[in-house]
Amino acid sequence: MKAIRVTATGGPEVLQYIDVDVPEPGSGEVLVRIEAIGVNFIDVYHRTGLYKMPLPFTPGSEAAGTVERVGAGVGDLKKGDRVAYAMVRGAYAEYAIAPANLLVHLPDSIDSKTAAAAMLQGMTAHYLAMSVHPIAAGETVLIQAAAGGVGALLVQIAKMLGARVFGTASTKHLHIAAEAGCDVVIDYTKDDFEAIVMSETDGKGCNAVYDSVGKTTFDKSLNCCGLRATLGLFGQSSGVVPPFDPSRLAKNGVFLTRPSLAHYIHTREELLDRARELFEWIGSGRLKLRIDREVPLRDVADAHRALEARETTGKVLLIN
Repeated sequence: MKAIRVTATGGPEVLQYIDVDVPEPGSGEVLVRIEAIGVNFIDVYHRTGLYKMPLPFTPGSEAAGTVERVGAGVGDLKKGDRVAYAMVRGAYAEYAIAPANLLVHLPDSIDSKTAAAAMLQGMTAHYLAMSVHPIAAGETVLIQAAAGGVGALLVQIAKMLGARVFGTASTKHLHIAAEAGCDVVIDYTKDDFEAIVMSETDGKGCNAVYDSVGKTTFDKSLNCCGLRATLGLFGQSSGVVPPFDPSRLAKNGVFLTRPSLAHYIHTREELLDRARELFEWIGSGRLKLRIDREVPLRDVADAHRALEARETTGKVLLIN
């Protein structure tokens, strides 16, 4: 089979398209024939060595396809079942091993490309809106990077739940945030989002702020938090937030959390519940994905170059 292998960290050129043996599933594992693979920025971090991985490795953590073989002790999956997963390394390949308890069955309304585009970013948006701060009708929320993969989905879910949504985006991506449903779109390259949010809320601030940007937005995100608001810091695209005095949270009794998807699919029941509701929203048309491009697995370097150059405005998929 073909797979992408990284033997030394570096630029996109280190992504080698090579022949490897088809792996055998062990106890509790499943061999999946991969049809579509989600490309995420963490894959770039692994490739460059910013996030350390044992060498050599196959990148990728999100994919969809069909079950090829099952290992011992796997009772609820069989050859031919359509499945998807996230948070499992080694997806950049024609076949991959995944723990059976992290696989979800795909309903008829969801094809492999849709599933591969939705698992990681979609379930992240789901846990942020439904669990980190369960958004209630009439609440006000601020979503940083509202035109991004998670951001645009989070905007749609927040509107679905009846919130008033402020969203920040760059000048060239303002239309994406607006199309997602933001009530107020703020150009973070030109405007002071804190001043706009506080003015528009009569100084009360927001019930929740969702921040995936980190270093450059954190202080003002915190200032946009209203009474007993939640600040969900779920990314750091601009860098790590420096140490700060926790007493700053006392001004409005703000709840600060730094969650990840792994914390919110900790049990199989939770994983299946999130995936089920996510697929229902997508299948019914209530939640719309934006797929930017589909790239053959052998051309994965092109996909990484596009991602790093900020040329994409939606999900990038690798296709077998």
